[in-house]
Amino acid sequence: MFILGGARSGKSSLALRMAQAQEGRKAFLATAQGLDEEMRQRIKEHQRSRPPGWDTFEEPLQVARLLRSLRGRYQVLVLDCLGLWVSNLLQAGLDVSTEASRLLQALGDFEGSLFVVSNEVGSGLVPPSPLGRSFRDALGWLNQMVAQEAQEVFFLVAGIPMKIKGGAGSD
Repeated sequence: MFILGGARSGKSSLALRMAQAQEGRKAFLATAQGLDEEMRQRIKEHQRSRPPGWDTFEEPLQVARLLRSLRGRYQVLVLDCLGLWVSNLLQAGLDVSTEASRLLQALGDFEGSLFVVSNEVGSGLVPPSPLGRSFRDALGWLNQMVAQEAQEVFFLVAGIPMKIKGGAGSD
């Protein structure tokens, strides 16, 4: 399941609700880094919103490696979010294409229900800086690849989910 939308569109909440309805041991894989006080507060709010009984893993860079290590241990996993992960990779000077290929392989190998959250970046203006354009391009490419492999894709606007892939008679 791939869940896209803009900032504060309800992506994470939808992923948690859908994942909570699944049977099995549950994990949350967070990519955010608390680099300033405001972000640390956001992370705390997200942590409080998770249902009890979930295991949480925080990994800003090596998401594919962590996913592989969790394989078989959890039947349900929420990965939140690809936008922050791509930002972390760019800031760390890592090759996004290489890391994205690793991630796609790890996502495909995961056994269980997987809910991947990302920001939609293709509907906005062209960023004014080279770094902003690199981010938009890298995340847009990654979103396309994940959406291609996902069985279901949802797009959220103002908290309203629209199913754009999956279900009876669709690809």
